[in-house]
Amino acid sequence: MVGTEPEGVAASHNGKWAYVTGETSNTVSVIDARSNRVVNNIFVDARPRGALFSRDDNRAYITCEVGGSVDVLDTKTQRVIAHIKLRPVDHPVGIVLSLDGKRLYVGTGRGNAVAVIDTATNRVLQTIAVGQRPWWLGLTPDGRKLYTANGLSNDVSVIDTVSNRVTTTIKAGDGPWGIVVRP
Repeated sequence: MVGTEPEGVAASHNGKWAYVTGETSNTVSVIDARSNRVVNNIFVDARPRGALFSRDDNRAYITCEVGGSVDVLDTKTQRVIAHIKLRPVDHPVGIVLSLDGKRLYVGTGRGNAVAVIDTATNRVLQTIAVGQRPWWLGLTPDGRKLYTANGLSNDVSVIDTVSNRVTTTIKAGDGPWGIVVRP
């Protein structure tokens, strides 16, 4: 059985694992995809929401909304190996990895920004102001544009990932909380 209030689900690229965040149990449930059984529960910072595997499946990144952080898991040992604390106003939810795996983009929710994290050092490189309450993010197939769904400002911000600047803001309907980018 997975943790309470399951929210985020990520599948490893190699098909071995599925990670499920449990918002109120502060856990990530590790599911062996071959046996469809929970094999571990990893405690993380408060209210884990998003989950994402690195391109090589050696790491998993977990956004912790109330903790205001991103926890980095070693998928071999199934342990937290780094805790990336964001700004005090940040409540991260959405998470996307650059195509080369060197940058992690995190929607900061109430922080009204996207945090750009260097995956080699696990440090925040930059914070990019966007609309109000960005939750989920989408990256174009070529990796050059990042879209943020800004639920309270009813718009979508378009970020150029080379310059890390907002290039366009697109008005949307009421409360765009999620986004999907198709090839």
